[in-house]
Amino acid sequence: MEPDYIAARKLGLREMKQAALEKRSPYPAVLDHIIEGEGKLAEINIGLLEIPLNMIDGTRTEGRTSAFAANFMPVLKPDTEFARKWSDLYDSQTKEGIRDPIKAYEYMTRFYVEEGNKRVSVSRFVGASAIHANVIRVMPKKADTKEYRVYREFLEYFNVNRMYDVVFSEEGSYRKFAACLGQTMDKPWPAEVREDIKAAYAVFEQVYHHEGEKRRMTLPDGDAFLTYLNFYPIQSLINEPRTILENRIDRLWKEFLVDANEDGITLVETPDEIRSEKTAFDTLRGILQTKPHYSRENPLHMAFIYPKTADNSGWIYGHELGRNYVESHFGGLVKTEKYENCSTDEEVRKAVDAAVANHAEMVFTISPTQMDETLRSAIHYPDTKFLNCSINLSHNAVRTYYGRMHEAKFLMGAIAASVASNHKIGYVADYPIYGIVAGINAFAIGAGMIDPKAKIHLKWSTDKDINWRKDFEDEGVYVVSGPDFIRPAQASREYGIYQRDLDGNVINLAAPVWNWGTYYELIARNVLEGTWDAAGQAAEDRSTNYWWGMSAGVIDVILSEKLPYYSKKLVDTFRSGIVSGRISPFMGELHSQSGLIRPDTSRGLSNEEIITMSWLNDNVIGSLPKKEALNEEANAAVDVSGVSGVGTDGGNSSAAALAAAGHEDTTRME
Repeated sequence: MEPDYIAARKLGLREMKQAALEKRSPYPAVLDHIIEGEGKLAEINIGLLEIPLNMIDGTRTEGRTSAFAANFMPVLKPDTEFARKWSDLYDSQTKEGIRDPIKAYEYMTRFYVEEGNKRVSVSRFVGASAIHANVIRVMPKKADTKEYRVYREFLEYFNVNRMYDVVFSEEGSYRKFAACLGQTMDKPWPAEVREDIKAAYAVFEQVYHHEGEKRRMTLPDGDAFLTYLNFYPIQSLINEPRTILENRIDRLWKEFLVDANEDGITLVETPDEIRSEKTAFDTLRGILQTKPHYSRENPLHMAFIYPKTADNSGWIYGHELGRNYVESHFGGLVKTEKYENCSTDEEVRKAVDAAVANHAEMVFTISPTQMDETLRSAIHYPDTKFLNCSINLSHNAVRTYYGRMHEAKFLMGAIAASVASNHKIGYVADYPIYGIVAGINAFAIGAGMIDPKAKIHLKWSTDKDINWRKDFEDEGVYVVSGPDFIRPAQASREYGIYQRDLDGNVINLAAPVWNWGTYYELIARNVLEGTWDAAGQAAEDRSTNYWWGMSAGVIDVILSEKLPYYSKKLVDTFRSGIVSGRISPFMGELHSQSGLIRPDTSRGLSNEEIITMSWLNDNVIGSLPKKEALNEEANAAVDVSGVSGVGTDGGNSSAAALAAAGHEDTTRME
């Protein structure tokens, strides 16, 4: 069938021209060239498998690569012996299919053919998606690179699910994938799960690429597939109509763009960053005449969704004070409502539905454990503004807000060291999530600056097996940085910085303050003044994180009258330095428990380094907890925003629950 060879050759020649324009090789890649200089690499016989044709990048040896373009379409002239054999194979394929497997080497999840180049070429030309292959794996050399770490995770995944159809490019993705499907990484996956993956992924690729023809598509297929599974169970791709799937992927497109952007978080450090954009945005808004109009008759409606109640959670009590403040502060321009005891996805979903039905324009969820359903709701209600109280979670549809609490902890460390005569200071932390470790280290550095002999005894209140009060007593620790909040229904004086005297009495010295009223006032003003969509906050491939501190008035430290005069003066000096930007706990030389982090330089740590730090300062006695040691509530928070080193599963707990239950709640997802 010479016409078919000519048609295939045209595709090959077109690919070669495109390669020349893009200044890349026009021929298939050669594995021998890729691993040249690596020395002898181990090879493992994987056996007979079906492999995706789009994962075949080239050939094992240079051989006859010049007979093919990079897309494996033939390029030799039609009057050659090669063309005749290719056409004969094509005829055989159309009648009987490709019966003999190829031989291919797998290196870093890509394939290189040693036997069967023409079979690959013909299969691609006829539109096949996969081919049988005897696979030999070439093991890469160990390297401290992201690519190597991701590949090691793939090997762990391959041990429980022997298939190549879906691969990911980000660390932690294979465990997230397992969680989405209700599977683990230590037991073989059932055959029916593999069948579902193949069927669902084939549908997803078709719809994803169809939608990608209309816009920018930068996220690899596997990564985009995992993003989809964060929102919808895998069965939805098999059972739902194509129109519904297209609508869903259209709604998710900005999330795909954020996931593809390695620098996908816009960190707004002060409200002034918004105000600085206001003038230019006002000009544009004046042209477009889009300034919102709010009045007492048409107030801005804000809904707050709490996982517990203000009576049994000091954290929620603070947010409730903030909610009441923002409503009273604007004199009727802002209306608020609250929904309590919304800790599960279903409870959050019902609260969001009720709030939107009640015309709420903004919805606040105040725990990272509520983020999964907050994100799903934001995709479902694109005209409603959603915010979650957390940091460093990258989603375009949900903005996050949190405080620079490490600034207050720095001051509190200095206070504690000024009164701890035996150099021992206790520190009680709750969850090992983003931002918390920075608070521990800032406290330790502040203490060390006042007393170089100070040692910080770290305990985790969510550790199931410890009694931190007894531990401090046994260790001779009398000055303690306890929980940041008190529960109104269970009042205690063991919060903030306190000291126990010889009779066991608690003497309160200082406490951190979250001024949530001020925070919510500033966010509400952002909407009332029409700057919510100001440049830098509304880019479609970025997420927006508000991360405000002392300079914005949302974080502070209150001091007891019992604190010595000199300690108060010290705090005032440090506070003014932080507000002005002259002082930061993470400027200059830094040491962790394992050695030097940064030499003495003027440049401090970046915001990302502060938020995501997973090391402990050298004067801290203690460690990050193991995930299995934490209670259920802490584990839920760690799954969503745990720091590196705690052993997270990467979230998706609700998706896993849906998958394990074998059903999908689709009552409002269309």
